[in-house]
Amino acid sequence: MKTTDILNIAGVAYKLYPHEETFDAQHLAAALRVPGHNVAKTVLLRADSGFAHVVAVLPATRTLDLRRVSEALGGADVQLATEVEIAEHCPDFEFGILPPFGAKFGMKTVVDASLAEHEDIFFQGNSHTEAIRMRYSDFVQIEHPLVVDIIAASPDKA
Repeated sequence: MKTTDILNIAGVAYKLYPHEETFDAQHLAAALRVPGHNVAKTVLLRADSGFAHVVAVLPATRTLDLRRVSEALGGADVQLATEVEIAEHCPDFEFGILPPFGAKFGMKTVVDASLAEHEDIFFQGNSHTEAIRMRYSDFVQIEHPLVVDIIAASPDKA
């Protein structure tokens, strides 16, 4: 199921933005000419030795803190997953695309609380040349993520 299918089924408003090919959230922000803190990057995590997978969503300008994710998940052992694992969980997408809707693919979604400060969020769409803009409140309504602080304490450019 594609991200646009998820949004259409939910009946929420969104806008598609075609853009030059990008492979990370910082370049997506540049291509869209929007601040990086408004662009959500998604990271697939392997929890408890691969027995579970978790989608982490955070601002493009920030770095994920695996310790904070572990604490939010009750002390689970958390590691970064591979792009091959992303493809296994999201086969309808271009290689490397991970939608922020983990629940639609049988995974828990954890979102950094700082994204709630924005009315709208942008994220990679169904391909490396398409972005989606939607209301953050609609995202939460569809996904019902765990919203906690999961970013590293000091900002950086990662």
